[in-house]
Amino acid sequence: MPLPRIRLKSSRPCRVQSGHPWAFAGEIDRQGISLADGDCVELRDARGRSLGAGLWSNKSQIAWRRYSPEARPFDAAFLDEALNAAVARRSADVPFRRLVWSEADYLPGLVIDQFDSVFVAQALTTGADRALPIITTWLRNTFAPREIILRNDATQRLRDALPLEVRTQSGTPFAPEWFRIEGVEYQIDLAGGQKTGFYLDQREQHLHIAKFAPGRRVLDGFCNQGGFALHAARAGAASVLGIDSSGECIRAASRNAVRNGVNAKVRFLCENMFDWFTNQRSETDGAGCYDLIVIDPPPFARSKDAMDGALRGYKELNLRALRMLAPKGILATYSCSQRIGIESFLAVLTDAAADARRDARVLEITGQPPDHPVLLNFPESHYLKGVILHVE
Repeated sequence: MPLPRIRLKSSRPCRVQSGHPWAFAGEIDRQGISLADGDCVELRDARGRSLGAGLWSNKSQIAWRRYSPEARPFDAAFLDEALNAAVARRSADVPFRRLVWSEADYLPGLVIDQFDSVFVAQALTTGADRALPIITTWLRNTFAPREIILRNDATQRLRDALPLEVRTQSGTPFAPEWFRIEGVEYQIDLAGGQKTGFYLDQREQHLHIAKFAPGRRVLDGFCNQGGFALHAARAGAASVLGIDSSGECIRAASRNAVRNGVNAKVRFLCENMFDWFTNQRSETDGAGCYDLIVIDPPPFARSKDAMDGALRGYKELNLRALRMLAPKGILATYSCSQRIGIESFLAVLTDAAADARRDARVLEITGQPPDHPVLLNFPESHYLKGVILHVE
């Protein structure tokens, strides 16, 4: 049966015509067709040329999300192909990875993270939510997992008026467990922790930044569960301080430090990072206190209106970090704000270095690991960027 067809309202260029997977409600003429949330719909341009098949939403401003360049249903056959293709794009010998990354894997609204034999799935749109029975069956047949946790508690679901819930495939509550990721053990709450329980997108950077740590005094800002701090301590840092405003994260990081035998070298502090920097400056100006500083905050720019404030926040954080770095220190700084590109982030760092009166050389510009793929025609998939600086 052919899919329902809708059209763009005019021939005026919009991003979906250039390969972007989204079309917005104001760009579409439904031509009187009644559509339900999660329906598979073919979109055509004003001249009648097909732009592919997508999942429909009546409630979200993003009304159409493409999953295929062909007009085909989002059914078991398609899902089997798309899920197998997502696995094939990733290294087979990595037990902790993002297995599916939404539109970047042609599965809009679906995120699946693998934690060894446990899989955590999030359905963020109605189309993905309706397909969960097929998806969980595929996971069972492909991986024979010990458990599948459905983390359908993300606030993005509210855009499609979907309920928020967390449940397991087995129906049994899933308690926090210890997992060994890149050589460090973490007690992770996959059913109740942030996002899907752990930020797998930074695990390669945890290892990479640890190479700079031996003999250095390290500050891990926005430390979360202690990834950078614990790796730095294991690599031979002279001392490590991790700071986060979440008491839950600080308690988890402290448990992780004991478990990994580095609690004598690592100290964790529950405090707002901006306030902590202010207090340090008010006492001694903080100059030269640390040889390696990591700044890895949560996203600041969640909307266009938040952009200016986000850029000011990034500048202030990095300015204060630069003032605290010892000569020849290393600053590893990151942004996971989707709306802030690498050019804007570099401009912020340039301004911060100028105000701090420090010369800084770029050692490396970093991005997302391969299991978080970036599509060129979908800039929203490129959210994580980082810069490693050597500061005179």
